Order: sequence, then C-alpha cells, then structure tokens
Amino acid sequence: MSQAFDPTQTDQSDVVVSSRVRLARNLVGFPFVNRADPEQCREIVTLVRSMELASGAETTWVDMTEANQTDRHILLERHLISQQFIAAEGPRGVAINRERTLSIMVNEEDHLRIQVLLPGSQLRNAWNQVNKVDHRLERSAELAVHPRWGYLTACPTNVGTAIRFSIMAHLPALRMTKEVERLRRAANTLHLAVRGFYGEGSESSGDFYQISNQLTLGLSEEDLLAKFADTVVPKVVNYERVAREMLLERNRILLEDRVHRAVGILTTARLLSIIEAMKQLSRVRLGISLGLVDVVSLQDVQNLFLEIQPAHLRVAFGANAEVQTEDMDDEWIRECRATHVRATLAKAR
Repeated sequence: MSQAFDPTQTDQSDVVVSSRVRLARNLVGFPFVNRADPEQCREIVTLVRSMELASGAETTWVDMTEANQTDRHILLERHLISQQFIAAEGPRGVAINRERTLSIMVNEEDHLRIQVLLPGSQLRNAWNQVNKVDHRLERSAELAVHPRWGYLTACPTNVGTAIRFSIMAHLPALRMTKEVERLRRAANTLHLAVRGFYGEGSESSGDFYQISNQLTLGLSEEDLLAKFADTVVPKVVNYERVAREMLLERNRILLEDRVHRAVGILTTARLLSIIEAMKQLSRVRLGISLGLVDVVSLQDVQNLFLEIQPAHLRVAFGANAEVQTEDMDDEWIRECRATHVRATLAKAR
C-alpha cells in the first residue's frame, strides 16, 4: 500500500542524502602544496603519518602515487577524495577509517584536508567527529594560524575557520519544476555554493546537488554550523518538498507514469549507461519518497547509486584493475550495470 506524502515530516532523509564537514589545515615550516617541492611534500606525508589523528581507530593509508586507476576512482566514487586529488602529482596519500566515514587527504590543495561524511542529515555529529581529529592535530603539530585572519589556506576563500559544512541533496522535483536556478540565485545571496555530484567542477547527476557554505571568515565554527544546519538545510528541504507536493497536485498521473516507467526500464534493460541509470534511479527514489512505489527500499536504491559507478562495477565483476577508469563506460560495463540493477530490484521484491 502506498503511503501518503507528508511535506512537513521532520525526518529529512527523503531529501538529504548525506552530510559532510571538511577542514583545511596547513603546517608551519612548509610552503603551501602548490609551492612545495617533492621532498617537502614527502616530509609532510611522513610527519602526518606519524601522528595519531584517528584516536586509535583502525585506519588504512592509501599512497596515491602507488594506487592504480580503479582504486583511485573507488575512493572518488565514495566521495572520500576529490577529483583534484586524483589528477595531482607528487607525494600524497589519504588515511581512511574502517567505517569509511573519515578521510584525511595529505597534500591535496592544502597540507591536510580532513573530512567526515555521514549518511542523512547529521551535520552536528559530523562536526563533533571532525573537531576531535582537529584537536588531536593541534596537539601533534604547529598549524599555520594568523591572529586576525585565522587558519591560513592555499585558497583565500577558505581563510578563517577553513571549514565547509555541506549536504548532498536529492532535488528531482526542483529540477522538474525548473526551480533549480532559482535555488542557485537564492544560494548566492546566502553565501552558499551549489555544485554537482562530485563537488567543485562537476555536474549534477541523478538530480543530486552538493550545497555548502562559502563564508568561512568572521564567524565561529559553531555559528556557521547553526546557520547552515538550522536555517539553510530546512529551507532546502522545504523547497524540494513543496515542489514535490506541487507535482502531485498538478499532474499526479504524469508523475506516477515517470516513476513506473523508470521501474520498468531498470527491471528489464540489458544495457544501462551511467547517465540513464542515475536518471531512472532518481525517479524511483522520488517515487519511494512520495509513496508512489514500494518495489525496493530507499536504502537499496541509495546503495545502487554507488554500486553502479564504473570503478565499483569493475571490481564487483572482476575486471582488470589496471584498465583506465575514464574509458570504462563501454558496452561491457553497461551490461554489468544493467545486470546488477535488475538483480538488486528482483531480490528486493
């Protein structure tokens, strides 16, 4: 039985897919990464690896100069590293905790990029976790801090607290009603950035948008968090929910048709490109959130968004890890993607 859609529900998981808090930090005695030579970058890696930043938790170190293309893209698809980090050169690496919620990139744009990524709307929990790592870092090393300007960073827009609060929001109704550009304009006035699925420089895929604060100077971390979590996020969630309610009221049958056609494509297709799969899964996710379909759980669909990415498919189906990930959306990968989606949906029924 389909459940009634309630746009006032307090659980934000229908819109907010994940929450992230990221810190940029630099060490005294070393130039910024873009000015450092390979030996200095190597010293930074050695120094950071000697620190106990994860509070005794089991962590894995990935040397980016040794990792193959598939391993690198697995980390990117999990949002544990950035696109810039993959393309960079020189000594660099990332420490990742066992739960894959904490990653510490060393020698990305700054000496350290520390982030905690949690499912759903958990900004305060993410902040508490990343703050603990930051305190351990401050006890282990001298950080580049100016008495007036705060933490010094390679990019001037990060100076101050050098913190970014962000959510990954699923906004299919705003896209369908052509309200995304209105959201972007509103975000500019609120000093927010609206980016694509993989952050800066990427496009939206599957109607996912990364929304983060741009202002890092002049306010404390707690003030920035309160403004973002208590004002910005509820507004974004409300915009999307109102748009969903509008779609239901104005043309419910058209919306139901799109959702059920998406289910039909995903359960029968033999080849799926990443673009088509993300598009159809987005419609199914919307249908589940509105109570229009119950063929699969919201969590199963959310898992599929990750599992259908090229590098994850290559590992799951046992391909040669050395093949270039950029060329992986060929017919074989599209067949694997369709097979995996069909199997997942069939199992859920």
